[in-house]
Amino acid sequence: MNLELPKSEHPRVLVIGGGFGGIELAKKLRNKPFQVVMLDRHNYHTFQPLLYQVSTGGLEPDSIAFPLRKIFKGQENFVFRVTEVQEIIPEANKVITDIGEISYDYLVMATGSTTNYFGQKEIEANAMPMKTIPEALNLRSLILQNLEKSLIENNKVVYDTLLNFVVVGGGPTGVETAGALSELKRHVLKNDYPELDLNKVNIYLIEGSPELLGAMSPQAQKKAKDFLVEMGVTVLTESRVLSYDGSTLKLADGQSIPTSTVIWSAGVMGELIPGFAAASIVRGNRLKVNAYNAVEGYTNVFAIGDIAAMITEETPLGLPGVAPAAIQQGKHLAKNLYNRVSNRALEPFKYFDKGSMATVGRNKAVVDLHKIRFQGVFAWFAWMFVHLMTLVGFRNKVVVFVNWVWNYFSYDRGTRLIIREYEKRPKEPEPTQTIL
Repeated sequence: MNLELPKSEHPRVLVIGGGFGGIELAKKLRNKPFQVVMLDRHNYHTFQPLLYQVSTGGLEPDSIAFPLRKIFKGQENFVFRVTEVQEIIPEANKVITDIGEISYDYLVMATGSTTNYFGQKEIEANAMPMKTIPEALNLRSLILQNLEKSLIENNKVVYDTLLNFVVVGGGPTGVETAGALSELKRHVLKNDYPELDLNKVNIYLIEGSPELLGAMSPQAQKKAKDFLVEMGVTVLTESRVLSYDGSTLKLADGQSIPTSTVIWSAGVMGELIPGFAAASIVRGNRLKVNAYNAVEGYTNVFAIGDIAAMITEETPLGLPGVAPAAIQQGKHLAKNLYNRVSNRALEPFKYFDKGSMATVGRNKAVVDLHKIRFQGVFAWFAWMFVHLMTLVGFRNKVVVFVNWVWNYFSYDRGTRLIIREYEKRPKEPEPTQTIL
């Protein structure tokens, strides 16, 4: 069944995903001779870099989410539908969704990424991901529930599992989450839970490579680790996770950590939708694109953001999975689509690396701006400014700023609410057969 959409005499650009890249593309096509149709499973855009603050009680979810329809208010050539895309049929120029089939002239994959467990089913069943707002709220509930349960738990083994928090993955998300948990312990728990022995609350950060923040400079890597150790986080580098059954995390060196909270930030992979030829898919479940963001093997299918792998001599592993890359790709693709219908020459994409940064905690951050590198208080303010400016919506900017100011002067976090209780799903058994 075909989904009824407004009629248009212009070619249809179908954008799947309302992330940074998809939004920028659709905005740049305003008043251009296209009908822009965006599909997303949610009716809001999520500012993913601050999800960890939602999960640790620093921000409410509505301060990092913004309604997609409001972003495009007044854009007459824009159409939005909430739906789950189930399959792409590029040979027929259409997609299959749970509300019907939609045809297109140009398809743009901007689906982003999802958590990568590297095929470890047991870990996938028991660890906590943090890529969406519902997942962040689940994690917040689990953290607070475990603290509440610890006050009435008499079994020492269970008690230890409730108060050991493990973050796996030493990238920016892992470092920032571990730092936020440490601040929660140091500044909040002593007031909320005066009867709790804070010496029993342990925070671990586990990374498989020798250093944290592998994409940043050695100075940033060392300083971030020093900051975390100073804040009481146990940092384990060159440590590989073997298994996690929901109560015990086992490492390759034989060490075991009793814990009921494992936050998995060790990797991501593209949020791929079935339908593409195997030759178009590369490592990390991403779509291989050329210099014009066109998916290999297709002339009217494009990919931007985390789902796209633009492999060049300068970027042998593809572009970094950060918001600036997706935004630049969206802006560039919009220009090339207009060039294409105007019979103008297409321009190859050139990524401008603005640098990288990560915050560890209060007055503690690291920033790499090419050859300019700095850490500490000034880096922390720079991190806050960049994230505030990147947030979608003036209201969200104001709300987040006010929250940060309040947290800074009060040493408090005001959103420690268990809105809905989270219950871990049972461990999934290993599959005994492959179903084709």
